Amino acid sequence: MSISAPRGLASSGQKPITEILHPLSAAEEPLSPGPDVTVSGGRDKEVGLTNGTPVETPSPASASVLFNRLQLDDDLDSDGRDPYADTETHDLFVTVDDPKKHVSTMETYITYRVSTKTTRIEFDLPEYSVRRRYQDFDWLRTKLEDSQPTHLIPPLPEKFVMKGVVDRFSEEFVETRMKALDKFLKRVADHPVLSFNPHLNAFLSAKDLNKRQGLALLSKVGESVKNVAGGYKLRVRPPEFCAMGEYLDTFNQKLGTIDRIAQRILKEQSEYLTELREYGTVYASWAGSEEELQRPLEGVAGCVTTCCGALEDMSENMGQDFLPVLREYILYIESMKNVLRKRDQSQAEYEGRLEAAVLRKQEDRTPIPAEVEKCQDKMECFNADLKADWERWQSNKRQDFKQLLTGMADKNVTHYEKCQAAWESLITLLQDKQTEDKTIFHKSLHEVFGS
Repeated sequence: MSISAPRGLASSGQKPITEILHPLSAAEEPLSPGPDVTVSGGRDKEVGLTNGTPVETPSPASASVLFNRLQLDDDLDSDGRDPYADTETHDLFVTVDDPKKHVSTMETYITYRVSTKTTRIEFDLPEYSVRRRYQDFDWLRTKLEDSQPTHLIPPLPEKFVMKGVVDRFSEEFVETRMKALDKFLKRVADHPVLSFNPHLNAFLSAKDLNKRQGLALLSKVGESVKNVAGGYKLRVRPPEFCAMGEYLDTFNQKLGTIDRIAQRILKEQSEYLTELREYGTVYASWAGSEEELQRPLEGVAGCVTTCCGALEDMSENMGQDFLPVLREYILYIESMKNVLRKRDQSQAEYEGRLEAAVLRKQEDRTPIPAEVEKCQDKMECFNADLKADWERWQSNKRQDFKQLLTGMADKNVTHYEKCQAAWESLITLLQDKQTEDKTIFHKSLHEVFGS
């Protein structure tokens, strides 16, 4: 039986794994510590990321340069089409809505209506409507992660909130969480592999979700991946996956910084809004005691009120639309890193088993066992699934951030247009008042001195 190098390694221009794994001489380099290996040198070519896609470049590229190549233009889609475009059937539609609060003697919790419409034969009915709480979504994600370890599982919003800081039963919090759960479920339902998972079927269709009932075969698949590479160390992560890791680190740093600054801006806007409301109230009160200045003062108070409303709308957009997307992608990065670690474990297991098999073959000419080939197949499956999900994730990310940034720009334009219109109307009011005062003044002079 001949064992070829895995596609992920062969494509990077490295030596075949069978050549690498011959007994080491004293002059050769020792094994690098693993399993999480990041290769920063020793390669003939650095690997760049154009919009997060691994490619070879003739010149070295730092992580910051790689990140700056992220493009949000539609012209990228013409060359880098979604690899799933031909396989997605869009015959499974899900919606999460209608949150309801439940109060019992033991606990208080929120449930959400999960509606499904489908033509798939795996479902007994074309439509379903069930109620699920957050822990049910968490159960589904755990099952997907265990049974589909080679795929990127979309993240859920954080489960825990700080008591006294965020009211998890407030209308705003429940609405934000509902939107995040809806996005999670839609991403799963749109995935060409995850959408056929039996656990998803049960989640969408079962009236009473028996979360203790597992699917033995799928569970075993997940457990086998969890336990691989216990005694093996990864030699070298292929450059294309090193590039993915570097991109994720840089992307995570950028998003984290934007998230922190955005939260500070939101806090400062809230404080400014409080001061602005009090500022407008003072002018309104002043107008009641100044008859001659009543209209101008009331005009200023009205302008300030308009600006308050515009700022409140813009802050609401940042809190409910902008920040949740940032946090979703920060969690997405952790999910992607988790899949990368599992891929590395699979490679480490293959390398370890192959090295042991080669040594045995040299000693007593024992044939290379079939389990080595199985490990190679598993690793190549990881590589293929990870690359496909990476491309899909990049495509979704481009669309999400284009929509996010466009919405942010629209909200800012609307905010400043409202404020500008309010203050321009005040100028018109003041000019009319000045003209009216001049008319009254000249009329008074005419009455005093006569003609």
